[in-house]
Amino acid sequence: MEPAVLGGKLASGLVAPLVKKLFVTGGPGAGLVDRPVRLDRLVSFRGERRTLGEREVRLLAGKLVGAALDSPGEPPFPRDETEAVSDALAARLLALGDLDMDDVQAVRLGHGALAARLRRQAAGSGDGLSTDARYFLDSATEWACLHVLEFFTRRSTFVARTLVAQTRGQAELIAKVDELISRIPRPDARDTAFERRYLPYVADRHNRVTIYGIDLRDSPDRWPLEVAYLSLEATAEEEPTALPGEDAEPERTVRLPAEAALTAHDRVLLRGDAGSGKTTLAQWLAVTAARDGDRVPYVLPLRTLTRAGALPSPAAFLTAVGCPLTPPEGWAERVLGAGRGLVLVDGLDEIPAAERHRTRDWLLALIRAFPGNRWLLTSRPTAVRPDWLAAEGFRELALTPMRRDDVATFVRRWHAAAEAPGFEVRLLDSLRTKRDLARLATNPLMCGLICALHRERRGYLPTGRKELYDAALTMLLARRDRERGMEAVELSEEAQLELLQRLAYALVLSGRTEMSVETAEGIVERALPSVASAAGQGDAATVLRALVLRSGLLRQPGEGSLDFVHRTFQDYLGARYAVEEGHLDVLAGRADDSQWEDVIRMAVAHARPGERAVLLRRLLAADAPRLALLALACLEHATALDPTVRAEVEARAGALVPPGSKEDAKALADAGPLVLELLPGPAGLTDAEAHGVTVTASLLAGQEPGGALAVLRRFREHPDLDVRRQLVGTWDRFGAREYATEVLDHLDRTGLFLSCTTEEQRAALAGMRPWSLLDLRGAGSVSGAVDCVGEPGVVEELHVADDPELTDVAELTAFGSLRRLQLVGCLSARGLGSLSALALRELALSDVADLSGLRELDSLRFLSLTQALPGGRLTDALPLAAPFEFLFLGLTAIDGTGLGGLSHWQTLKYLSLGPGLSVDADDWAEIAQLPLLTGLYLNATLFSDGLGRMPVLPGVAQLRLAALEGDEDVTALSSRLPGVRAVVLQTAPGAHLDPAPYAALFPDAEVSVDER
Repeated sequence: MEPAVLGGKLASGLVAPLVKKLFVTGGPGAGLVDRPVRLDRLVSFRGERRTLGEREVRLLAGKLVGAALDSPGEPPFPRDETEAVSDALAARLLALGDLDMDDVQAVRLGHGALAARLRRQAAGSGDGLSTDARYFLDSATEWACLHVLEFFTRRSTFVARTLVAQTRGQAELIAKVDELISRIPRPDARDTAFERRYLPYVADRHNRVTIYGIDLRDSPDRWPLEVAYLSLEATAEEEPTALPGEDAEPERTVRLPAEAALTAHDRVLLRGDAGSGKTTLAQWLAVTAARDGDRVPYVLPLRTLTRAGALPSPAAFLTAVGCPLTPPEGWAERVLGAGRGLVLVDGLDEIPAAERHRTRDWLLALIRAFPGNRWLLTSRPTAVRPDWLAAEGFRELALTPMRRDDVATFVRRWHAAAEAPGFEVRLLDSLRTKRDLARLATNPLMCGLICALHRERRGYLPTGRKELYDAALTMLLARRDRERGMEAVELSEEAQLELLQRLAYALVLSGRTEMSVETAEGIVERALPSVASAAGQGDAATVLRALVLRSGLLRQPGEGSLDFVHRTFQDYLGARYAVEEGHLDVLAGRADDSQWEDVIRMAVAHARPGERAVLLRRLLAADAPRLALLALACLEHATALDPTVRAEVEARAGALVPPGSKEDAKALADAGPLVLELLPGPAGLTDAEAHGVTVTASLLAGQEPGGALAVLRRFREHPDLDVRRQLVGTWDRFGAREYATEVLDHLDRTGLFLSCTTEEQRAALAGMRPWSLLDLRGAGSVSGAVDCVGEPGVVEELHVADDPELTDVAELTAFGSLRRLQLVGCLSARGLGSLSALALRELALSDVADLSGLRELDSLRFLSLTQALPGGRLTDALPLAAPFEFLFLGLTAIDGTGLGGLSHWQTLKYLSLGPGLSVDADDWAEIAQLPLLTGLYLNATLFSDGLGRMPVLPGVAQLRLAALEGDEDVTALSSRLPGVRAVVLQTAPGAHLDPAPYAALFPDAEVSVDER
């Protein structure tokens, strides 16, 4: 019988009073005094509080059973089993007093489970009953339990006890969760704790460098980076932004501190020659990032990573470079995923060429998986082609050779660190007066060697590169103090050289800069029988260990690995061994690999005259321009050479001189300062060739400033604008006053801007003939120029960029003849209304503090804006009386105004709508009301939704489409602009366009492409 059926036979009005008798009456409250209050203390038939006996319980059970039998319908079980069923039910009810639970727990258990507990507690209570009787007994037990639980929920203490139980349960749960958290910290907490250890480790590990020559005698091997680090410059070629409607000037060289390479760009490919400071810069960036705490640096030398085989995932970064710290699981991915990483990948040129594309794929996969981080990749200049990573957003920078001021600073710091002030002045004098010596001091490595040799030789210095290396090796191998604990192993200078050059040649052949200690021991072991003075000194491991400790040329960057302290020594010693072994064919066969360039140059220096001739002729036989230039560069090291071979090399390289393009000029400059002696002109050169020669000389200015200045001086009266622009653009590679006197003051100023970026350059303005076109950049540029320009009334056009000290543009009224003005990035500039004192015709504004005075400039004919105008319409912000002919609006200029009121300026002939604008039907209606409009310039960002609302503009004859990728739909323009006769297609950077589809779209127009 189901409990529901039984419920139909037993009215609740009968059962409830019977169940109530089973329990004592409780008072108000939560019943917490005698906690826990179990059921055995609630029932009324147990313990001292008993009011019901076993007989009374059996009577209650009998009443329940009897009522079921007396109810209408078929009896649930045979009547002769009535007494047995009553006894069994009574036994189960009496079991309530034996249950170890309270009322709250019983309710939570449920009536079915409670009945099952009673059945188990009163085991055997249903034995001997028929099936129907047992079924009735179970149903009656459940029905009774249902009423028991109902009774509990109606007691006054139950609700309060339930809330208390819930509160206790929540408190217990919270305590357990807190304990769990304390045992297993949150990932971010573990990450923070780990970074507190990792960042100081990085700062300490990379804050030490070798200053060559100081690590002699009792000086320490490594010095703090702050002592050795010299802030060098990096350069990049950039296209300057031109005013809309004007032709852009040729790309110019931008100079910036090397350590600021990642400030403006998150992805940088930094090129630099051997010893130029690439690795030291990576160390400096890592140390400063670790100390500042704004980025988590990873220094990843590729020579170490590739030796291990597969390039590492972020989780393996630290293990791959031998970091002893173990990060929390997933830490590196969380750092990079949050965009907090600074990934410094050093030495692309130090791995075989075959592995560079694999490295590229690895790097790009990381960048795509973890955007928002900063990435630096370093390489020698010729290791990979130009723009190798340009499509992936990498900005290419090149470390420049040290200037004379940089060299002087390095020399002073070196001598201060070495505590040798007595030699400082003498060396500085030698560097100023000896041309050959100054040519060698172009990077920190060579400067350090020169300083060390100068001190060791008491002021005597060799003049050539080979002689300098020879002397440096003698200093490092023969003069190192024997008190370094190596008395047990004595290696002569020749023995050390023999072993070192074999190790170097093995690395050169493998295309790597790092080898395992096991491999190195094998090379030493094979060499020992032929090196008599080393053969009796011990086994290969002992001799190699002595070589590492004594020579100063080998080091162990990680457990089980070995490399040379600098790639330059590896190349020099490898070339020495190749020549001694007669491996000229090997050298010539590898000449097309950029990794072998310095090896081949040094091989020419080591070779005998006949060997030099053979090697140089092999280079020329390849009939490759780059190898001809390499042969030309080798002549610097060929002190003795067959004149016929020298003439052949010069003639073959002469075919590359003069350079016919900027690219040719850059390739020519890679051959080194010797090229300066071969540069012709200006007589007999085309304008393009003259431009190429000046580019080459400009690039070599850092290595040979005197020779470069001599070449550039010859072109100071050249009429071509590109040549004159190149001469102006290279001003910052020379002393400001000297270059102004020798070159700038002789130039034809027609159409030529003079750009001033430093205080020295602004000061040099005072000594020159006046310039009508000035470009001022940097803090204090305006105030400095106002003080230095001798005749401010001559200035007709002025460009000012990034001058935060320009607060009141009234300063510019000192240039009384100013007609064209451009202000860019002057974030504090206010008071445009004061310019009404000038008869300005053209004005371009971007990122200035306040445009409110713009309405007062009634003389403007040309206006360019890229920031939000005040007011709700153009007529609220622009000068109403201005006779505008050209108007450029871009970015956020019309966000608040739209083109409302544009038709007020009926004189407008040219309208340029730049990137970021949204033009609706009302805006196009304003454009349609311009009667003189003949030129329309549209940025590609308008094409997605703006052309559909464009009306027919029959007066437009000139059309320029900017930032084209090639897949834009411009078919609507054909019907909207029926009068177009000239179309200029300006591409997005790197894009290429086929003009044919556009020519078909505008059959009556001349179509041209302007690729950027």
